Amino acid sequence: MRAQLPAPLLDGLMTVALVALTVANVAARPGAGWVVYALGILTVAPLVLRQVAPVVVMVLIAGAVTAYSVLESAELPNAGLGLLLALFTVGAMRSTVLAGAMWLLSAFCFVPSFLIPSGDLTLAKLIETTVVLLGAWVLGESTKRWVRRVQYEAENARRAAADERVRIARELHDVVAHHMSVISLQAGLASYVFDSDRPTARAAVTTVEETSREALLEMRRLLDVLRLDDEDDQVGLSPQPGLEEVQGLVERVRAAGLSVDLVVTGRPRPVPPGVAISAYRIVQESLTNVIKHAGRASARVEIAYRGRFLDVRIADDGAGSRVESGPSSYGIHGMRERTDLYGGTFEAGPLPGGGFAVVACLPIEERA
Repeated sequence: MRAQLPAPLLDGLMTVALVALTVANVAARPGAGWVVYALGILTVAPLVLRQVAPVVVMVLIAGAVTAYSVLESAELPNAGLGLLLALFTVGAMRSTVLAGAMWLLSAFCFVPSFLIPSGDLTLAKLIETTVVLLGAWVLGESTKRWVRRVQYEAENARRAAADERVRIARELHDVVAHHMSVISLQAGLASYVFDSDRPTARAAVTTVEETSREALLEMRRLLDVLRLDDEDDQVGLSPQPGLEEVQGLVERVRAAGLSVDLVVTGRPRPVPPGVAISAYRIVQESLTNVIKHAGRASARVEIAYRGRFLDVRIADDGAGSRVESGPSSYGIHGMRERTDLYGGTFEAGPLPGGGFAVVACLPIEERA
């Protein structure tokens, strides 16, 4: 990476060069006294602080330019570069109103010289100088707006990257947590009954095999999505799970040893894909939590098509703790994020008679 000089050092080097140029030009004028030298230097020297106090620098340079033009009635020894750079800095770093006031101040710097009878500043020259100063202000204003636009786009990109990281973490958690919970439970069951109940152990191992295969499939699907870009649109993407797959999910959880009932009410109808995926993931994560935390329990999954809304409720009668805390707890937080994404409502908490319930209401039609 190429090293860059600090901005204050660059301003210092530029100021030294302009001061040297000014002194050389003043020295070429016959009879120039120390006052002329001092005023000439003051028309550029304050630029060393232009990024610290641009307005103060502008006022100092404007005063020096006014005094020099009245005293000498001649062109500035540095062609007015100090005034132009000061006005550009104010336009780039301060408000438009303040920059406009500084432009008027810079334009009036040459009026006294124009009004002096012995002065050689013509009206055409005065107008030309004013237009050049206006160009410096406009350039500074354009630079300020360009910087703001770049910062805005960078912030949007940063926010989009953060949102994408959260989405990926949520998807990984939903995929891995559910399948690994089922695999862990079934592997433990197979180990426990391996010598005493071979058929049960064989069924548990079969469930582990099927669950592992499905976990790998979903992980591969997620990785394919992450690899997809504008130049690679040939990646075969399998459909994301939706409401039609809830029945299969419930059956797999039953095979893992958890008693689950599925109840669907209302008239089933197509729902937006994002809502369907969110509903599936909420059911999946809730049942995973039952397996992990509820102990010996049974669960009930209710899906209700109600007008413009899809209600999803998962309740269990377990006695296990369901408290999630810490930076690695994505379960309930992820379900809430999915619901909020589509403008729905979400509740999760213990039931009065024992157990735990998760309730999500997802809109499936836009409001008229």
